[in-house]
Amino acid sequence: MLIYVKIYNSFLFSFLLNEMRRLGMNRILRYFLLYGLIFLAIMGIFSSLNNPNPKMKPIRYDEFITALEQGKVENATFQPLQLVYEVKGEMEGYEKGETFVTNIPMNDMDDIGEIVKTTKTEIDILQPPETSAWVSFFTGLVPFIIIIILFFFLLNQSQGGGGGRVMNFGKSKAKLQTDDRKKVRFNDVAGADEEKAELEEVVDFLKDARKFVELGARIPKGILLVGPPGTGKTLLARAVAGEAGVPFFSISGSDFVEMFVGVGASRVRDLFENAKKNAPCIIFIDEIDAVGRQRGAGLGGGHDEREQTLNQLLVEMDGFEGNEGIIIVAATNRPDILDPALLRPGRFDRQITVGRPDVKGREAVLKVHARNKPLDDSVDMKALAQRTPGFSGADLENLLNEAALVAARRKKTKIDMSDIDEATDRVIAGPAKTSRVISEKERNIVAFHEAGHVVVGLMLDDAEIVHKVTIVPRGQAGGYAVMLPKEDRYFMTKPELLDKIAGLLGGRVAEEVVLGEVSTGAHNDFQRATGIARSMVTEYGMSDKLGPMQFGQTQGGQVFLGRDFNSEQNYSESIAYEIDQEMQRIIKEQYSRTKQILTEKRDLLDLIATTLLEVETLDAEQINHLKDHGVLPDRPYENGNGKNGAEKSDDTVKENKLPEDTTPNANPDVTGAPQDPSTGDLPSEGGTADKTLPSIDEERRD
Repeated sequence: MLIYVKIYNSFLFSFLLNEMRRLGMNRILRYFLLYGLIFLAIMGIFSSLNNPNPKMKPIRYDEFITALEQGKVENATFQPLQLVYEVKGEMEGYEKGETFVTNIPMNDMDDIGEIVKTTKTEIDILQPPETSAWVSFFTGLVPFIIIIILFFFLLNQSQGGGGGRVMNFGKSKAKLQTDDRKKVRFNDVAGADEEKAELEEVVDFLKDARKFVELGARIPKGILLVGPPGTGKTLLARAVAGEAGVPFFSISGSDFVEMFVGVGASRVRDLFENAKKNAPCIIFIDEIDAVGRQRGAGLGGGHDEREQTLNQLLVEMDGFEGNEGIIIVAATNRPDILDPALLRPGRFDRQITVGRPDVKGREAVLKVHARNKPLDDSVDMKALAQRTPGFSGADLENLLNEAALVAARRKKTKIDMSDIDEATDRVIAGPAKTSRVISEKERNIVAFHEAGHVVVGLMLDDAEIVHKVTIVPRGQAGGYAVMLPKEDRYFMTKPELLDKIAGLLGGRVAEEVVLGEVSTGAHNDFQRATGIARSMVTEYGMSDKLGPMQFGQTQGGQVFLGRDFNSEQNYSESIAYEIDQEMQRIIKEQYSRTKQILTEKRDLLDLIATTLLEVETLDAEQINHLKDHGVLPDRPYENGNGKNGAEKSDDTVKENKLPEDTTPNANPDVTGAPQDPSTGDLPSEGGTADKTLPSIDEERRD
C-alpha cells in the first residue's frame, strides 16, 4: 500500500510539473507553486489530526437553556473563547458519539450555574484552547520560507541574463547569434567589393589560421568599419560571421554604460570572458562612438563612468594572445571623435571605409534587393542606378520597398517603372499632397520658379542635368526640380560650384524677371547657395582676394558634446569682414549672371512654365524636346492623361483655391537627389570618415 501511494504521488508530481510547463511557466514559478501546494496540504493534514471532527449538531442558545432546565442535557463542557463559552455535550435521544454545540455569552454563566444546581447534568470547565505545536512551528516557519523563496527567485533572475533584471547590471547584454538564425553571406552584400575583399582575410583566418602563422603574419585584432549611415557596415559584419561559421556576439556601444558606477567595466569584462569561452568568435560593437569617445575633462570630470568603461575596453583589447581567435569588428560613422588609444595598432589595426556605392555598385545593390520582388520587363536597373547618385544601400532598399508598396496600392501584380518613378519622388520629396489646393497665383509662382531652375541648368555647361521637374505638391514642397550630376563625382571644380550656385538662384531670379515680385519659396535655395559660397571662401581657398587659405578650424570641445561642438576663429575681425564681402560678391555675381541668362532665354522660360501649368510634370526627354522643337514629343501615354503625350502624375491637383498653409516653409523647392556625391564625401587626410557638407550634398528640402 505504501509503495502504491509513493508511486501515485510521484505520478501526480510529474503530472503537475508537465501541466505547468505546458502553460508556459518558467522553472522558478513552477516549483514555487508546486511546493506551495505541498505545504498547504501538509498544513491541512496536521490541522485535521489536531482537531478531530466527530458528529456535531449545532443548536440555538434558547434550545440549550430549555433542554438544560428540563434535565435533558446529560453532560456538557464549557470552553472559554473570545467573549463566549463554547458548549459541547450530549442530550437524551442522541445517538452514540453524537454531540451538540452552541455558544453562550460569558455574562450568562451565573444564570446557567443556578439552573445546573437543580439538575443532574455533568458540567466540565475547560481551559482556553492552545495552538498545536506543529501548527505553531509551521506558522513561524512560513515567513522564513517566503523570504528564502524570494531570494532564490531574485538570484534566478540575475542568472537568467535578461536585460533589466534586478541583479543583472554587471552582465553583458551581448547577444550570441546561433546557427538557427538566417545567415548572411557575402553574396547578400553588394556594392562593396573592396570592403568584402578586406574582410575575406578575416574569414580565412577564422577557418584556417595555419597559413598565416607559417608566414609570420598576425591577423588584425580589431577592424573598424567607418562610413555614412546606411552603407552596410552592420551587414558586412554579419556576413563575416555567416561566412566564417563562428559564434557572433553583437552589442551596441550604448549598452555598456548604465546609471550605476562600475557597470560598464563589468559588462566589458563579462563580454570578453564569454568570448574566450566561445573562441574563435567575432565580437561586433555597433555605434562604438557611444563608449569610445575621446577622453578628457568632459561634463563628468576625469573619472566618469564612460571613461572607466573605455579604459576597461582598451585593456581587454590589448590583452589578447595571438592564437585566441577573437576578432573585434566595430562600426561607427563618427571616427573623428574616437579616442586615439582605441585606434592605435594592436587594438583596431585596420580601418575600412564603407562609402556610398558608385553606379555599378548601385546596380548590384538594386539587383540584390529586387530578388524577392516581381519586376516588369520595362524596369531598367542600370538606368535606375544612374538616376540615383549619392544613394546608400539603405536608400536603395527603401526605394524598391516604396515601389512595391505603390504597386500594391495600385493593385498591380508586377512593379514597373512608373511605380519606381513615384517611389523616387516619395523618397526625395515625400508623398503627394492630393488634398492640398493652391490658388492660380501660387501655381504660376511655383511654375516659373521651377522653370527658372530648369533653364539655368540647360544653359550652363557645368551645371547638373535636369532629370525631372514638377509643380505637384509633395511633402512640404509646392514643387521641385530633380538635378542629377552627369556622372559620379568625387571632386568639384570652382566653375562647377559657381554653376551650382547659379542654378540654385534660378528660381528666385525667374520670379523677379517674370512676375516682378519675389516669394518666400527660395529660402532653402539661399541657404544652400550661401553654404557653398562660405565653403569656397573659408575651406576650399577659392577666393582670389583672400587666397588659398582655410579660415576657422574645428577644435576638440566638450567630449560629451562632440569634438566639433566648438570651432576656433583663427582670424581677425577684419578678415571676417572680408569673408562676408567675398561671399556677397560671389552670390551677387551669380545672381546677375543668372538674371542675364533668364532674360535672354525668356521665351524658353515662358514655354517650360506654361507647359508645367498644363501637364504639371516634365521629364528630361520632354524638357530637351521642348528646348529643341518647342513642343512636347509625341509618345503614348497611360490613361489619356496630359496633352501632347505628356504623362501626368497620378497625384495631381485640379482644384485651385487659396492654400491653407502660407508660411515660408509651405512651398519650398526640391532640386536634386539626396546627398549627391561631392568633395564633402571624401575622407580627410587624417583618415576620418566623410564630413558631409549640407550646403553641397543634401538635396532634400524642408
